[in-house]
Amino acid sequence: MKRINWKDMFTKQVLMVLYDIAAVNLSYFIAQLLMLPVIENNNISFWVKLFAERSIPVTIVFFLLLNAFRVYASMWEYAGIRELTNICTAVFIGGLSSVAIDIAMSNFGFSMSEVKNGCLSMYVYVMGTIIAVVLIGGMRLIYRLVRRHMRLRKMQRQKKVDRVMIVGAGDMGMIIISELGANNYSKGKPVVAVDDNPAKFGKRLRGVPVKGTCDDIPDLAEKYKIDTIIICIPSVATERQTEIMRIAVETGCKLKTSPSILEMSEGINENKIRDVNISDLLARPEVKLDPEVCNYITGQTVLVTGGGGSIGSELCRQISKYKPERIVVFDIYENNAYMLKNQLDSYNKGKPELYIRIGSIRDEVRLREVFEEFRPTVVFHAAAHKHVPLMEDSPKEAVKNNIFGTYNVAKTAIDFKVKRFVSISTDKAVNPANVMGATKRVTEMVVQYFQRKCGGSTLFAAVRFGNVLGSSGSVIPIFTEQIKDGGPVTVTHPDITRYFMTIPEASQLVAQAGGLAKGGEVFVLDMGEPVKILSLAENLIRLSGYKPYSEIGIEFSGLRPGEKLYEELVLEEESNERRMTANNKIFVTKPLEMDDKLFEKKLEELRNAEESEIRGLLKEIVPNYVEQKEYSSVQ
Repeated sequence: MKRINWKDMFTKQVLMVLYDIAAVNLSYFIAQLLMLPVIENNNISFWVKLFAERSIPVTIVFFLLLNAFRVYASMWEYAGIRELTNICTAVFIGGLSSVAIDIAMSNFGFSMSEVKNGCLSMYVYVMGTIIAVVLIGGMRLIYRLVRRHMRLRKMQRQKKVDRVMIVGAGDMGMIIISELGANNYSKGKPVVAVDDNPAKFGKRLRGVPVKGTCDDIPDLAEKYKIDTIIICIPSVATERQTEIMRIAVETGCKLKTSPSILEMSEGINENKIRDVNISDLLARPEVKLDPEVCNYITGQTVLVTGGGGSIGSELCRQISKYKPERIVVFDIYENNAYMLKNQLDSYNKGKPELYIRIGSIRDEVRLREVFEEFRPTVVFHAAAHKHVPLMEDSPKEAVKNNIFGTYNVAKTAIDFKVKRFVSISTDKAVNPANVMGATKRVTEMVVQYFQRKCGGSTLFAAVRFGNVLGSSGSVIPIFTEQIKDGGPVTVTHPDITRYFMTIPEASQLVAQAGGLAKGGEVFVLDMGEPVKILSLAENLIRLSGYKPYSEIGIEFSGLRPGEKLYEELVLEEESNERRMTANNKIFVTKPLEMDDKLFEKKLEELRNAEESEIRGLLKEIVPNYVEQKEYSSVQ
């Protein structure tokens, strides 16, 4: 720990006070000298004697005022408008006090008789006060600038200070520039700004020139040798923000962003700058939720199977906003569930109540114990095996967990008179090419089967969507780890595409779909445009500060067994019946006709099947399941 040099600090304070004393007295004397050519008595020695007489009381008054306004308690290296305002106020009051002092000295005979009423002219008081503000405040500003310049030069000698481009010459841009300055530019020095408003071109924002539009980012980044680009446009439409980020990422500069309007409304510090992540580049317009649609959750006991997983845990967070009486997390893996409970209890202060119960959806006895204990009225079924390659190697486990686990939860839900049951499905259930997708398609059929079987006592629905950014097993964590290891990043095929959605967006829409359910529907979430995995890998490499292909390589390994080049969201037979719901991000498909007796028979066969029989039986239940066995080579 560095030892404090109290002697040094005391010396600086004494020098500061002595300077202010000299500045105050000199200010009024200078003002009087400027008046000498236009007054009768222009004897300088006379005025020197007069100011010497008044110096002691004036000095005492100004010292007390400057001290009262905490001018000597301020750290002037970091001073701003508030400190300058304090100086102006103290000096202004000091000027008025000087008038009172001079009148008092004159009336009591302490002033020289040659001065009319013992007072100086009003011009001298006004000009003297202005000069005092300039001398006292100006010296501190000069000190501040010199100290910052010296510190910046020192940092530049020790390490390179990033040159920063500010995107957005508005309020947020000003805040970020000020924040960088307050930190002595240790996190970067703004050298240029851009904005789409042509009225701002050629202007300066806190001394930073505005040189072009957001479309000029690549050219300006090269011209000004930019190291870091900070996006400061929280109020701009999401589509334009995403477009600007995609332009900026091509420069190869480090990319950061200020909080969005939504993040600030949730209490995130507006000065907090974070790295741009891949979800920012894939962002779509913010999901607009109708709170009334989710009223079915309010005051209810909600059970979430797989509640400790990526989707399940976020679903619990979204559900908690609608004030359920309690949330029950049912999961086989205790660590994630335990962490979720700690997070939600800390954030929600115990309301709603959150309970964790460990168990498997394969175990019907355990399920019935939990249902008996809590009597849930709403069930979100998120527990499933979802890793395509692993399920290709263990198809029987996929059937046990995905199909019969869902069967157990749905059957138990009917027995305990659950009001709503929402099962989470996947785009891989559409024309499946793998065991996982086929089992999830059967899961959708199970949901529709139980809707007919319960006679409407429980509203069943399934929600189908694509890949979720950041979920366990998704490509983003895999790519990130490969980049950390120095590459190469492995992409299966240069043309492979996938639909992507953020975890919060998916969870919000699942909660919303539960409120729209009338019974037996498969809801399809609008996933936007499919994204090329190759582009995803290239952008992730750039965001990590490397150049794709040269600094971090990309290799193509060929499609894995069960993997398709592209995914679909709707079956051909569903497409004609697909319609938009009240939420334009959610579509609904009409339940398909099924022979329930035949379905029950096939399920029983599947339950008793050997490993080698699984795929054949899945094809009988899901005729459009076309198995892809071979790797697709990439030249």
